[in-house]
Amino acid sequence: MLDLVAFRHDLHAHPETGFDLGRTSELIAAELERAGLEVTRGVGRTGIVATLRRGPDETAIGFRADMDALPIHETTNLPYRSQTEGKFHGCGHDGHSAMLLGAALELAADPSLNRTIHFIFQPDEENGNGAAAMIADGLFERFPMAAIFGLHNMPGMELGHFATQVGSFCAFEDNFEIRVRGQGGHASMPEKGIDPIVTGAAIVQQLQTIVSRSLSPSKHGVVSITEFVTDGARNILPSNVTLRGDCRGFSGDVSESIEQRMRAIVAGVCAAQGAEAEVDYSTSFRPLVNDVRATNMIAGAARDVGSLDTDCGRVGFSEDFAEFLAHRPGAFILMGNGVEGNHAMPLHNPSYDFNDEAIRHGIAFWTSLARQEF
Repeated sequence: MLDLVAFRHDLHAHPETGFDLGRTSELIAAELERAGLEVTRGVGRTGIVATLRRGPDETAIGFRADMDALPIHETTNLPYRSQTEGKFHGCGHDGHSAMLLGAALELAADPSLNRTIHFIFQPDEENGNGAAAMIADGLFERFPMAAIFGLHNMPGMELGHFATQVGSFCAFEDNFEIRVRGQGGHASMPEKGIDPIVTGAAIVQQLQTIVSRSLSPSKHGVVSITEFVTDGARNILPSNVTLRGDCRGFSGDVSESIEQRMRAIVAGVCAAQGAEAEVDYSTSFRPLVNDVRATNMIAGAARDVGSLDTDCGRVGFSEDFAEFLAHRPGAFILMGNGVEGNHAMPLHNPSYDFNDEAIRHGIAFWTSLARQEF
């Protein structure tokens, strides 16, 4: 019998990022094949779909786990710490993969199950490209499913506790880059140039009015400037300033409003200062919206194996699983990772670690979900 804790530790010690998941995906695929499942490799480049065919396509459902690590240096001293400098399973995708693999092996060994399930192991969740790649590669046409489900561990939440809600659940993520062009010169003679730092600073200040003055108080939005880069020096006024940042919210109309106001603000400030600018604005992650019937199904599984909060409120992080939900009904749920030590460290923290005790809770959840009515 496969030791899933040891398997998870092996994935943790050998993290791979993005779509470059050759070792990770092959280890998972080999175990699935060994259990007799139909395994399709290379879905969306390095994604895997393993099918347990026990019922008609009309009632088939999909279970998804992500496989990729983060480009972060791990700071734990765990015996299975990352052996690859600058790469680290700091979001628990090693645990997600181990739980779904364990559930697939357990369900494959149970002849009483009367449902076809597609076990989906996704690449490149962190960059928001993996789900779209699998969909573009024919995921839903090649593997018909009535609904799709996803799970994420949550540090600081008790083991055995789950949280979800109907409707809007995880935020969208938009990214922007604003390139301001002025006219550089000597720091002692600012009147002879056009200072893009002053222009950029004014843009930063004005962008803060988008949420406070352009969005209704009933709508959530966040606009964060995370980089302010110039080509100046100690005594040189720059010619160029680049601003980069991140926007969050829970609906498409909020995303559109932020982009429209941002472009108007940049144009107006630059006109007043005599500078020029270009704005690139893009969406990395859609808002994640849980389907009512699918949420009832996922809630039923959570209640079977632990405690559940079905009105936990929206969460500010983004999740690539939202892309799947734009094409099929489904639901997403959070599962407790523990409240002590490394298990309570925030996701993406260099000291975070997935809780091995959570593996059995995750397997129990997935196997219960396999039997819920949709």
